[in-house]
Amino acid sequence: MSNNYWDDEDDDLDTEIETQPDGSDLLKKLRKAKRSDEKRIKELTEQLENYTKEQRERTVKEVLQKKGVNLKAARLIMKDIEDFSEESVNNWLEDNSDLFGLTPAEEARKTTEFDRAELRQQDSLTSNAVSPDRAEDLDYKLGAAQSADDILSILRSQS
Repeated sequence: MSNNYWDDEDDDLDTEIETQPDGSDLLKKLRKAKRSDEKRIKELTEQLENYTKEQRERTVKEVLQKKGVNLKAARLIMKDIEDFSEESVNNWLEDNSDLFGLTPAEEARKTTEFDRAELRQQDSLTSNAVSPDRAEDLDYKLGAAQSADDILSILRSQS
């Protein structure tokens, strides 16, 4: 008995050689498809990064505009925080308010209430005040009055 294992191995090599050109074309096509897929993935990743960056910048700028903070502060905020929600930007502003001269929210409310009271007081003073035009007009009318009744009617109309 002879061992024909050697011949079987040669047959396998012949078969591989015959099918190799077809396989290499397929392999080239797969590599080409893989490269195009990788290129497309890279493009989409770059687009996604650009959109997320724009979204972050927009969120930060909107919060800064609402707070009345200079928009140049956005550069500092973008470097410091990772989560760009409105709440995180507000927290950052509160933590770093001394950098921008911001007053905490409670002090701002007290100030606005005080300002409102002052405005009300000014309004009550100015609404009853006599302007220079009104004073001249009143002086003219009093000077043109012919009787005490005319003077009383002028005074009653002023109140």
